[in-house]
Formats: sequence, C-alpha cells, structure tokens
Amino acid sequence: MDAFYASVELLRYPQLKGLPVVIGGGRRKEDELLERLRAERPGQIPVDFFPVLQGYVGRGVITTATYAARQFGIGSAMGLMKAAKLCPQAVLLPVDFAQYRRYSQRFKAIITEIAPQMEDRGVDEVYIDFTDVPGGQRQGGRALARLIQKAILDDTGLTCSVGVAPNKLLAKMASEFNKPNGISVLMEDEIESKIWPLACRKINGIGPKADEKLRSHGIATVGDLARRDRQWLMDTFGQRTGAWLHDASHGRDDRPVVTESEPVSMSRETTFERDLHAVRDRAALGAIFTRLCEQVAADLQRKGYKGRTIGIKLRFDDFSTVTRDQTLDHATADAAEIRRAAGQCLKRAPLEKRLRLLGVRLAGLEPEGGAPQAGPAKSAAASGSLF
Repeated sequence: MDAFYASVELLRYPQLKGLPVVIGGGRRKEDELLERLRAERPGQIPVDFFPVLQGYVGRGVITTATYAARQFGIGSAMGLMKAAKLCPQAVLLPVDFAQYRRYSQRFKAIITEIAPQMEDRGVDEVYIDFTDVPGGQRQGGRALARLIQKAILDDTGLTCSVGVAPNKLLAKMASEFNKPNGISVLMEDEIESKIWPLACRKINGIGPKADEKLRSHGIATVGDLARRDRQWLMDTFGQRTGAWLHDASHGRDDRPVVTESEPVSMSRETTFERDLHAVRDRAALGAIFTRLCEQVAADLQRKGYKGRTIGIKLRFDDFSTVTRDQTLDHATADAAEIRRAAGQCLKRAPLEKRLRLLGVRLAGLEPEGGAPQAGPAKSAAASGSLF
C-alpha cells in the first residue's frame, strides 16, 4: 500500500491532499481537540487549524509520511525534531492503529477474493501467488495486478503499488520501482539490467550493518555482489549468509507464498518524550507500564492467542538496552496477569539510570484453546511491581 497510514488519514482529511503530512509521535492535547472537531464536522476543518512540525520538541518518531513530505527528505523512523528542521510546515497527525487495521482487513479481503493464495506480511503489505489464478499470466501478470489495484481503489479509496516477478525476493524489489500507484513487471532476463545497478540495501534482508561490511569490501551495488565468487562470500560472511547473498544477487529465491503462519511473539513499546526515572517518575511509569500490558493483552485477545513467556525491554538514557523475561506454567492473555509477571521481571532489572524506552513482550504463543506447549516453567508470577 502507498504511504498507508498517511493515505488513510487523507481519507479523513481530504483538505490535506498534496500537502506534506507526517504521522507519528505521542498523543497531545491538539490531537484530542482535532478528534472532537472531526466528529462534529469531518472534512470541514480549515487547513491552518492543523498542528504543524514547527517548534516540535520531544522524542517522537515518524511512522510514515505522505509523498509530498518525503520530497523534503523526511522518512519513516526519523525523529520529529529532525523532520521539523527539514519541513517545519508539515502537518503532524497522531497514529490511529485501530483505523489502519480496519483498512488493512478490507484491502486483504478484496485481494483474496481475486487471488486466494495470499501471504500476509503486516498491516500494509502482502505477497500473492498468481500462478493458478485464471488470467494470472496475461500480460505477464500486469492485467491481474491492474484488476487488484482497481478493486482496492474502488472499495477503499486507497492506492497500492504492485511488483510482479518470478519469486518473492524480486517481486518485493519490483514493487518499489514505480511508486505510488504503479505496476512493475520484472522478468528473469531483466535481472542484470534492472536489479544489478541498484544499491545492495534494495535487497530485502540487507540492513545497515551488512551494507557497511559489503562496502568495506568494495561492494556497493547488487551487480558488485553478483560478480563476487560464491565461496569468497561464504568465507567472508559465513556459510549460510554468504550463500544467501550470492543467490539474492542473482535473483534466486525459492520461498513459497505462505498462506497461514503462527506469530512468534507480540509486543508493545513506547519511547518517552523525556527520560524518566524509576523512583522520581514512578507514577507516570506505572501508568505507561499498565497501558502497555493492556495493549499487548488486547492484541493477543483480538488475534486469538495467549502466551507463556512474558518479558520486558528497557532502554536507558545512554542507549544501552536490557531485557528480562520469565515463563509461566500456563499461557495467558489476561492484562492483569501479564502486568504482574512483567512487574516481577522489572525487579530483576537495573533501574539506576533514567529510562527512554519501555516495552512489554509475550512469546511462546499458542492459539486460544490450544494445547499447552511442552517445557517446564522457569518461574511463576507472584505479585507486586517496582512501578
């Protein structure tokens, strides 16, 4: 989906179309007022009423941005204070995950009516297997891609970009070629001309650290990578990673489209607007901690899961991070029980330094009503918490 969160917001606020808009940060008083006005007169709020980035102070980060905002160098995961320097006039809107999930479910339901073999890759992305869909091979898959785009637009008002290729790795890359609202068809014999000139980071799975190591060996593009000897890559990056790098650079990927998969874990975390101290800010931390536990419990219940291993994540003002977890003798999706167990984890964490991030995570997931997973419990939750 094209700038998914931002595009959903533009359905609410069509007067912002064509303007730089960013979605992110924590909720503020301005957002609550905006919500009340929207309920009273949607679409009629004057543009100059919306809050903008100018003067923003805090640690919030951007979840996504409209294409008009991206032209100023603004992107996902960028700090809002940095974005405010690049584009102070950009409109700042809060994140509304409930609304984005509703639209996510709608566009995926449309796709499965046309092409049932769909792999869910998160709120705004899917893989689709066209192989056995009637008409799926027409125009190299372009006809079916166009049908899916039109069906989604007609039902939701949202646009998407489609990459059609022989496998998932190449389809993912092709989907970025012609954004927004584009279709790109990539054939196997076009890998050298269309893929090799791209930066290695364009391969899904090559992150900043891997890219830095590749560059230290003079490998900047996919073509540079493809021209390296397979054994040299395996000796330099490890057997498994080296083999994968070689295959990826040549466009090889045999992963199937997986229509059903079980989540490994679910988590919620938040970065504070200012550093908080475990003692002096105990009340504020306690409220945030409880809310995170309630949110992850709601996520579990909504998706029909419960978990046995409950953990916390703490990031301090010096950017060091620690985690603690414990495994219960039974699975749970109860917010109060999660809160108690997470509180026990906190007692085993160092809390001398100020905190900038707090997170709660559940792993060892099983479907609600399913058989319990094997394995002894490490410990059981009692009661109490530092906050």
